[in-house]
Amino acid sequence: MVNMHFSTLRAARRLSLILLAWCVFSLSATAQTPRAGAPTNRDFIVAVVDALPITNHEVRLRAAQMRAQMAQQGRVDPNHTSLMREALERLIDEKALLQFAKESGFDTEGNEASRNSVSPTTAAAIDKQEQREQSLLQRLTERNVPGRIKVSEAEIEQGIRERLASPTQIADVELAHILIAVPENASSTQVAALQNKANSVLDRLRAGANFAEVAKEVSDSAERDKGGLMGVRPFDRYPTLFVEATQALRVGDLSAVLPSGAGFHILKLVSKRNSGSVTVTETRVRHILLRPSSQLSQAAARAQLAEYRRQIETGKADFAKLAIDHSQDASASSGGDLGWVGPGMFVAEFEQVMRQLAIGQLSDPTVSRFGVHLIQILARRDAALSEREIRDIVRNNLRDKKFDETYQLWVQEVRGRAYVEYRDPPQ
Repeated sequence: MVNMHFSTLRAARRLSLILLAWCVFSLSATAQTPRAGAPTNRDFIVAVVDALPITNHEVRLRAAQMRAQMAQQGRVDPNHTSLMREALERLIDEKALLQFAKESGFDTEGNEASRNSVSPTTAAAIDKQEQREQSLLQRLTERNVPGRIKVSEAEIEQGIRERLASPTQIADVELAHILIAVPENASSTQVAALQNKANSVLDRLRAGANFAEVAKEVSDSAERDKGGLMGVRPFDRYPTLFVEATQALRVGDLSAVLPSGAGFHILKLVSKRNSGSVTVTETRVRHILLRPSSQLSQAAARAQLAEYRRQIETGKADFAKLAIDHSQDASASSGGDLGWVGPGMFVAEFEQVMRQLAIGQLSDPTVSRFGVHLIQILARRDAALSEREIRDIVRNNLRDKKFDETYQLWVQEVRGRAYVEYRDPPQ
């Protein structure tokens, strides 16, 4: 009985929405919807989401924005029909989210698009409405999506293992070394004889001779008295020649005879162990963040930050002072300084730009899901990360990778609860 009552209420609600949409739009649709052979330069309604209309003009504006973004990203521009269809689907998703915001009491700014059933007709009104909608959708996403992203301990552990398994992260190795030295002014005959000697030594070692005893007998290296042992040290503290010759060896393996300016070398990989640490390049970075809102469009935010960039580069303004006065971020009080950060600490859009900047260089206005940034690199350094820092980086990377997928699933869930009516296709 409860289920039947619920179904009845749901059906009644949907019917009332249909009737409301019909009452509001029937006259407009009759007058504006193009028919076969009719002119197509007049606006008309292409879809209705609950009680919210989507007009052909809105679809065309969104398609133009998408085409501009694709051009900036170097992506192939799809054909007109496909682009219009994708623009319409995005607008349907957004209208469903706006309706969800209203029903859940999240529409705290009094978003007009979620209250009125008639779309604005002037360009200025449409632009103002879009600013309100995008601001609301951003806040709605920040509230609903992050809490849905799940990263398991097993995924984090796997990510850590993959990082530590990288050849550049095999931190501690010990090599044993035999050097057959070549005098500085040696003749070609002498060099050939010494190379034959080195080859003979390698043959003895491969036949089972003790490396330490042979080293004490024939080596000209500084480690001769220690049986050729060079000590445990990070891989990157060995000569490049040694690293390239031994990084693929297993413990106990011998290298080939390696010629260099000093003579002929023979190496043995004595031990190789992962130290559990990772060395990364950390960046000291600061930014100014502007968040698009009903009062500030994304385009206006980009223009404002471009002006700040010009003022900083010409010496007319100070970055830290501008950040303190204008940045909409917790770092504003410290002049936009985000401190020393390792890879994976920021969203991909921000980090991609950050990696490409030289020290002291200012970015172009950069758009991320949090707003528009002006970024400057202050310094870089190599640093060994603690286990906790590695874990944090891996977790952040996994969450960032899952964000888009989680967002799409959430949008599909919200849209599935909405009533969507397609009308004439957009043109």
